[in-house]
Amino acid sequence: MYQNNELIRKEMYCHQSVLEELKRIIDDSQVMKADDKLWPEPDKVGRQELEIVYGREHISFATTKIGSINDTQDSEDPEGMKNFYYLVLDLKTLVFSMIDLHFRIKPLGHLKA
Repeated sequence: MYQNNELIRKEMYCHQSVLEELKRIIDDSQVMKADDKLWPEPDKVGRQELEIVYGREHISFATTKIGSINDTQDSEDPEGMKNFYYLVLDLKTLVFSMIDLHFRIKPLGHLKA
């Protein structure tokens, strides 16, 4: 959710290699084995959600905003919440890197060894 409770949705098309990298990141995180039942409920601080559709699996996570890795230690499932926290960081990094590459002003051809 964003300001005024509006959900921001964006759609994009990407190469199969990007999808393979997303799958690898999700697999490495082991988040598909996690269960958010033991995580703090969303509250006045905020809400953090992630939905993953992976093959025939469909999983959705919701918890309070996680400001830092230290916030995961207060959970009844600190390991699962830590995996979730790092997965979200990895996904943000990948997405922002792709956006940055897409909107570069100069083509990569200008770099010469």
